[in-house]
Amino acid sequence: MAENTTQQQAYGLANTNAKAGGDGMTLSALFGILRKHIITIIVTFAVVLGAAIGLTAMSPVKYSTTSQLFATYNDSSDGTANSSEQNSGSSYIMSQIKSYPALTTTQSVLQPVIEELGLHTTVGQLKGEISVTNPTNTAFVNITVTDGDPAQAADIANSVAKSLSSVVENTLYASGSRSSVKLSIVQPATAPSSPSSPKWKLNILIGIVGGLILGVFAALLKDVLSKRVQDDDEVGEYLDAPIVGRIPEEEILKGTKPAVVSEPGSPVAEDFRRVRTNLTFMAPVDGTNCRLIVVTSTGASEGKTTMSVNVAAALAENGAKVLLIDADLRHPSVAKKLDLDGSAGLTHVLSGQASVKDVVQRYWKPNLHVMPAGPKPPNASTLLNSPIMEELLNNAMEQYDYVLIDTAPMIVANDAVIFVRRGGSLIMVCRRDQTLKRDLRDISEELTTLDLSTTGVIFNCARDSKKSLEHTNYYYYYSSRSTDHRKKRRFSLK
Repeated sequence: MAENTTQQQAYGLANTNAKAGGDGMTLSALFGILRKHIITIIVTFAVVLGAAIGLTAMSPVKYSTTSQLFATYNDSSDGTANSSEQNSGSSYIMSQIKSYPALTTTQSVLQPVIEELGLHTTVGQLKGEISVTNPTNTAFVNITVTDGDPAQAADIANSVAKSLSSVVENTLYASGSRSSVKLSIVQPATAPSSPSSPKWKLNILIGIVGGLILGVFAALLKDVLSKRVQDDDEVGEYLDAPIVGRIPEEEILKGTKPAVVSEPGSPVAEDFRRVRTNLTFMAPVDGTNCRLIVVTSTGASEGKTTMSVNVAAALAENGAKVLLIDADLRHPSVAKKLDLDGSAGLTHVLSGQASVKDVVQRYWKPNLHVMPAGPKPPNASTLLNSPIMEELLNNAMEQYDYVLIDTAPMIVANDAVIFVRRGGSLIMVCRRDQTLKRDLRDISEELTTLDLSTTGVIFNCARDSKKSLEHTNYYYYYSSRSTDHRKKRRFSLK
């Protein structure tokens, strides 16, 4: 095991996803998350921006205009008031004018406006169109009216200004008394030429900024709440092992022939040859020239059998003597995957009902041998731990360059541990949107407890990174399938 670890470090497939720099999220990790959930960000951004545009388009067009009044002290001494009286009058105005914004929206001011202009509205409705302010430490009163008709907005603003001035000067005091405050219209309202709302530029800017913020938030939330692995970077958070291969999702892998057999010139076949190259750097079992490769996964339906048969074919294509053993006695699938007779196999050998040469079958090339699992036994764990299994492995490692063992998923059973302790290299198959993070964590803890490690990871259904080859470098790949099938593939001859 120590030698395996040394070799693993030597062939340079160091895990680039190791948590460098502590537990805090780095900027590169953040960008990785955003890149992984770019579709979520785009959809969220489009929805928010679309909602902002839609709501703005549906908003009624409004026009705003303002009339301005100025308050003066209505001096009764015909301009002969001394400075003391003027200061007193100024203080009086400043104390009174603070109440004028509230006074403007009362019935005493607005009802005459409704009658003068013949408006079909109530005082309450008209009040909703009016905004009155008194700028701090000034004697100004600003009356702003917002209405759907620009001309009517100006008429209302000027009429309200006149009505307020009349109320202040004539009706606020007892009969016969003269008001000490005079309101003069210094800036009458005019009909606006452009609408005040909706504010298209502001709303679109809010939609853009809000869409980006919510998109990033949605991506981070989705990443936190995600239960399944979405990218090979996430595997490194749980397993301290390098990625020895990234296999994209392809229709060819669903067939009954390995990719290097059915489509030797396809990109996916090259991906398995890359895996083959990486596996050659793994250390052979002590005392032999054979590499024992144990293929497993966290759970079911992650593609471990598909990876096993394709890797075995890729190794055999290079001239190595390869034995593929289906040791997943609980759910045998190698024979079905290769369209072989699976009625006799490992179960018969381990139970003493047959010899190895009776169940091993040649496939594709003379140097590729396959041992199916045979029928499901009731005592799979006992058979795999038996001395016969150990003897079978010892004999196989003397005759073959590679012995690949397809074992049960680790969540189902830890049969893989049996072969790893024998000196095997553990290859974990993880599938995008299928492998559970919880399972990866549990398996990692179990392997740590057993003082074992994962030698490498094959990431199945990885996002295709070869799109740039579609047009410019298509001549590197060729296909022997029919034209209809070629049209369905991303790497097609144009």
